[in-house]
Amino acid sequence: MAWRLCGNQVKLWRMEAGVSREQLGAEAGYELETVKAMEQGRRRPTLRLLDIADEMCGARGKLRAAAGFLEPERFARRVREFVVAEASAIAIHSYQTLLIPGLLQTEEYARQLMTRHCPPMDDEAVEQQLAGRLARQGLLKKHDVMFTFVIYEAALRTGIGGPQAMKRQLHHLLAVGQQRNVIIQVLPADRGMNPGLYGPFVLLETPEFDYCAFEEGQNTGVLYAGSEQISLLMKRHAVIRMEALNAEESAELIAKAAEQL
Repeated sequence: MAWRLCGNQVKLWRMEAGVSREQLGAEAGYELETVKAMEQGRRRPTLRLLDIADEMCGARGKLRAAAGFLEPERFARRVREFVVAEASAIAIHSYQTLLIPGLLQTEEYARQLMTRHCPPMDDEAVEQQLAGRLARQGLLKKHDVMFTFVIYEAALRTGIGGPQAMKRQLHHLLAVGQQRNVIIQVLPADRGMNPGLYGPFVLLETPEFDYCAFEEGQNTGVLYAGSEQISLLMKRHAVIRMEALNAEESAELIAKAAEQL
């Protein structure tokens, strides 16, 4: 929507000033179709286009000022509500199946996930979302917040970023697991059928001592506050933690996985 609004403003200012798309494109160094796509909001208007349009149309900084509203979002739309709830939680209980939880990812690991995203993101979006994920990890410094992570064993063996990057990620898990407010457990892959196979989720305890839960799929994310869904996921979480190794056994498995890389 921000792209469409900004692009439409460029178009309106351009038409009022009697500047053609061809003229604007030639001055900014863009093809006619590129300028058209930006004006229609199908592509993000660039700072260069805004600067040139502002000057050619006599907008006196009004078009240039829109640049701040076009910065890529730090978080995908489907997780924004969750990130807000996570920031104020007094306890965070995470279960992940195939990926290391975002709060525990090294920059190297997180960057690899974002640069290999499908469909591809541009470099600016990668940097913004990476900065957002790393900023979230500041929550781990809140030592009055309880964190529990259960990670399905498969996530330790994906090889994301190559053997050395994965080894550094596993060592990072061991280091973070030493914090007194963090418990990291591994659910071994040989446990057979268990609720952990249904997929990942996060339980959040709010400052009011209520719970909400977040489930994320490939293209969707849902934040639950309804008691029925919360009850279901809390039951699953209890069984998952029961099936998982304890913290000491989990650390041994993580260390062994790192040695095997």
